[in-house]
Formats: sequence, structure tokens, C-alpha cells
Amino acid sequence: MQKILGNKKAYFIFVAPALLIYLVIAFIPILMSGYYSTLEWNGIGKKVFAGFQNYKDLFQNKAFLMSAKNSLILAVASILGQLIPALFLAVVLARKIKGEKIYRTIYFIPVLLSTVVIGQLFLKIYNPDYGALNALLHKFGFSGADWLGNEKLVLAASFFPIVWQYIGYHMLILYTGIKSVPEDIYEAAQIDGAGEGQMAFHITIPLLKNTMKVSLTFAVIGSLKLFDLIWVLTKGGPLHASEVPSTLMYNTIFSRMEYGSGSAIAIFIVIECLLFYFIIERFFKVDEITY
Repeated sequence: MQKILGNKKAYFIFVAPALLIYLVIAFIPILMSGYYSTLEWNGIGKKVFAGFQNYKDLFQNKAFLMSAKNSLILAVASILGQLIPALFLAVVLARKIKGEKIYRTIYFIPVLLSTVVIGQLFLKIYNPDYGALNALLHKFGFSGADWLGNEKLVLAASFFPIVWQYIGYHMLILYTGIKSVPEDIYEAAQIDGAGEGQMAFHITIPLLKNTMKVSLTFAVIGSLKLFDLIWVLTKGGPLHASEVPSTLMYNTIFSRMEYGSGSAIAIFIVIECLLFYFIIERFFKVDEITY
């Protein structure tokens, strides 16, 4: 009994520093944002208690509603544009094709690049005057466009590099999951006459559900709290067409000095991420029961 108690103390000693860091840099700031969201405050002057007025104002703010819609569009785009190609690449690479390690490294390179570097790269690609995309379109007889200045095009143009950057990230997660499946299962399926497609749909994907849940969670939550690449490319413009909640929060707090409204947006992002996390968890639990 004393040995077990000693082990528990050892566990606490090792866990306590990480828990303390988490409380200081994550949990406490969330609580402070929750408090600030109930105030009418410019960050310097007198704090005036406003209750839930900041939250009510948010849902009457067209810019905020557009940013929330854009974040949901990006979440769907991340699922379709990241996970499906990543799953395909992982399944193909995991079947021991020639040059497997080389392809795996190449697909993962965008993940290693700085987001600011990728943003600057695509700013050059999308430039309406000398950008590579318009030059390529002109070469094939098509007219170019102001990709980041057009309200109808900016959302797709902004989201493409975001989706592209993390395909390799999810590919590696799924690839690792596939590699953990015992080879005996595939060998038995091959003896029974199963082809590569049948093994992928009836063996690999069903056994990959837990790994797919991890990738899906990362893709959705990451898209809901995205900031850096959108900020580098458009800063949420033009006319809030590419705005997401995090860029609107930044502008609200640091440009307009509305700490209460900005903190309310921050709490919305936290609640939105938690909500989708629990939805994903619930979906996979129901799926496991059905399966």
C-alpha cells in the first residue's frame, strides 16, 4: 500500500509542473477573458460592468456573423480538402510502394514551413500584376483576377494554402495508424482473393477509426481557431469577406480597443471548439456502437 501511495506521489510530482504551466498559460487566461467579456472597457480606462450585452451585440454584428460562417466553411473545407487526400496518400504509401520514404518526406515538407513564409509565398503567387497564377492563366488564354481583392474569390484563395499546408500532417498521422495494422490481416485477405481497393475499404479504414478521429479533431479545431495565415494574406478583408473570428477578435481588441467585445469573441471561439470536439467524440462513440 505504501508503495502504491509512493507511486502516486511520484506521478503528482511529474504531472504538477505541466499542470501548473497549463493553468498559467491556458486556463487562467480563459477565465480572465470570460471576466473581460462582461465589461465595457478600452483596456486602460474605467471598467464598466455590461453583463451579457457584449454577447448580444456580437450576434447583431454582421462582421461577426460572417466570420463565424467563414470558420464553418473552412472547417468543412479542411475535412474535404485535407482528410480525404491525406487518407488516399496514406493508404497508397503504406502499401510499400517504391520510393515510399521519399514521397512521405516530400508531402510533409509544407508542414515544416513557417506559416508566415507560406503566406508571403502565396501573396506573390496571387499578385494580380506579376503573380505566377495569373501568368499561368494568361499563358493558357484565360483572364487573371485579383484573387485577394475580390470579395467573391478571396475566401477560396485564402483557404487553399491553409488546406494545402496540412495535408502532409494528416497523411503522416493516418500513415502511422495504417502501419500499426498487423500484416497478417492483409495476407489473409489476399489469400481470400481481396484486391487493394477491397482491403482499403473493408480492412484499413474500419481499423483506422480512432486515428481518423484524431485527425478530424485536429482539422476541425485547427480551422475554427485559425489566425496567422489569414492575417498574413488578407487581415480579414476585403469588407470582412475572409474574416474569421480570431482576426476579428484581434482587430476588435487591438485596433478598436474594445476589450469587452473582443473577449466575448475569444470565449465564443473556445465554446465553438469545445462544442465541435464533443460532437466529434459523440459521433465516433455512436459509430462504434453501431459498428
